[in-house]
Amino acid sequence: MSKRLLSIIVPVYNEEEFLATAIQRALDAPLPQGLESEIVAVDDGSTDSSREILAELEAKHPGRIRVIYHKRNAGKGAAVRTGIEHAAGEFGIIQDADLEYNPAEYPKVLGPLMADNADVVYGSRFLVAGERRVMYYWHSLANHVLTTICNMVADLNLTDMETCYKAFRMSLARSIPIRSNRFGIEPEITIKFAKREVSIYEVPISYHGRTYEEGKKIGAKDALAAIWVILRGWLTRDLYVDPGAHILDSLSGTSRFNRWMAQTVVLPYIGSRVLEIGAGIGNLTQHLSRGRKAYVATDIDEEHLGRLRVRFRRRPNISIRKVDLTAPEDFADLRGKADTVVCLNVVEHVKDDLLALRNIHSALEPGGRAIILVPQDQSIYGTLDEVLGHYRRYSKDELKSQVEAAGFEVERVFEFNRATRPGWWWNGKVLRRRTFGGVQLKIFDALVPLWRRVDRIIPWSGVSVIAIAKARGRSC
Repeated sequence: MSKRLLSIIVPVYNEEEFLATAIQRALDAPLPQGLESEIVAVDDGSTDSSREILAELEAKHPGRIRVIYHKRNAGKGAAVRTGIEHAAGEFGIIQDADLEYNPAEYPKVLGPLMADNADVVYGSRFLVAGERRVMYYWHSLANHVLTTICNMVADLNLTDMETCYKAFRMSLARSIPIRSNRFGIEPEITIKFAKREVSIYEVPISYHGRTYEEGKKIGAKDALAAIWVILRGWLTRDLYVDPGAHILDSLSGTSRFNRWMAQTVVLPYIGSRVLEIGAGIGNLTQHLSRGRKAYVATDIDEEHLGRLRVRFRRRPNISIRKVDLTAPEDFADLRGKADTVVCLNVVEHVKDDLLALRNIHSALEPGGRAIILVPQDQSIYGTLDEVLGHYRRYSKDELKSQVEAAGFEVERVFEFNRATRPGWWWNGKVLRRRTFGGVQLKIFDALVPLWRRVDRIIPWSGVSVIAIAKARGRSC
């Protein structure tokens, strides 16, 4: 079995006294079974001999240590951001270049990640644990105050937001924009993790803090800066690097609309053995999977797959797997096993849509049903479609023709969601925006009960078109 990789991200600034020992301890640290490690050290413009020490360590351990150098000091947040950009691992953990934290506790911190119980794990210095050096009261009080304020904004119950030991999936960390250059990274990523609704665990760790005479760097001004970062995190929703993912995140917050779509488009036609193509992070999966005998949720994005595994780890009827809609080999062991394939807003993302539809057909038993939803009307194709990666928008006839060419018997083709067509046209075609306004979406979602009543009588076409089709063959 191939090994999985942990990237140990080490921000370094003027740590010549402790650096070599800290790196060696990280190299020698025990790891959960099946895991190997690399060290990604980022020298943040050190003016002592730290750079030379790192160069010697990299030469001594080729392939295990990589060093990136900042020309000038930018701060811990900037160093961690650079480390994340250069890391190759499936998992990551932040390790300060001092001796305050013990790498021998990596298995404890990484355990919930490896078991798919958590997306993120914090090593807490304040939970009941091993030994802890007794340190500054006012520093400890400031830590508790900042953790409390951060918890209030993020709606969490962490005991140690400022801990160095934060472990995570690298795909998650890479998808989050990190704006803070200094110690504000701690509350920033905590709030962003919380707003992304990931599963966060805490485990107790030991702590051997150092004094300011021994080189401790965080101070009172960093505490004040952290409060500003927390306030900024409360007022904004800067959660994704990818603008397309930002749009999808905005749409995932329209809970009334999502229920309307599930009840109108999917639930009247769904069976008991379901394959969902393009499940994302599972916002519809959680509704559609209830009461099903077997439900396979798929995606091609590694971060989405990781979130799905954690989110549905306690749902025995749900399995998670990677499926590329245009890769026939991904469907080889799915052939004929589903009585329903749900594919919402996915086919328009692939160049060869006919191949995609044929692959969907292959997964169905004879007489099994496909539920295909795609965006409608090429005349309103605009910047929002471009950001989302749409190749095209469909007409009713185009969708029906392609579905039939893939081997289906079309039962019904109908439109959905006429209410948002003016907004889609105005934002993406006229204003050429690349995202939705939060206020717009909140107003729209609040009015969904109205849209449900009037959607059929609105005198223009819907934003989406849906085909309900049966796989040709003997009836179920």
